[in-house]
Amino acid sequence: MVLLDNDVVRMDWKKAKSIVMDTVTKYDGTLKSCRRWDERRLAYPMNRKNRATFYLTYHEIPSDNIPAFRRDLELNERVLRYLILAVDEVPEEELKLAAEEDGADYMVPEPPEDDALEIPEEEDEEDVADIVGDIEAPSAVEDVDDNA
Repeated sequence: MVLLDNDVVRMDWKKAKSIVMDTVTKYDGTLKSCRRWDERRLAYPMNRKNRATFYLTYHEIPSDNIPAFRRDLELNERVLRYLILAVDEVPEEELKLAAEEDGADYMVPEPPEDDALEIPEEEDEEDVADIVGDIEAPSAVEDVDDNA
């Protein structure tokens, strides 16, 4: 599973999908299935984004190429996160859903416009001074004679 930046998906979802597909084939991988799973709100902002598009892929990559594959995903600015798991076989339902997405009449729903990161208003200097003024300074520590 790969979480992609919505900016790429909004420009062209096939280009976003090709980011994942091209990375798999770059490392001699065989792509079994690749589809847009969903576009969702994130639990916390990643790279100043509140939403991301999830791509679910099933592929085979030679074990020697996995570290380089991971590194490529980590260095790609459009990939927010990724998760790689080993499975025994591709579920039939995934193959059907990927085939439907590859069809000519498939339309990706428009993501909502609430992708902008909400930045809290800056506190007034007076409010900060009031808060800092209410904090008591620690009392002086008395010297204790260890030899007594």
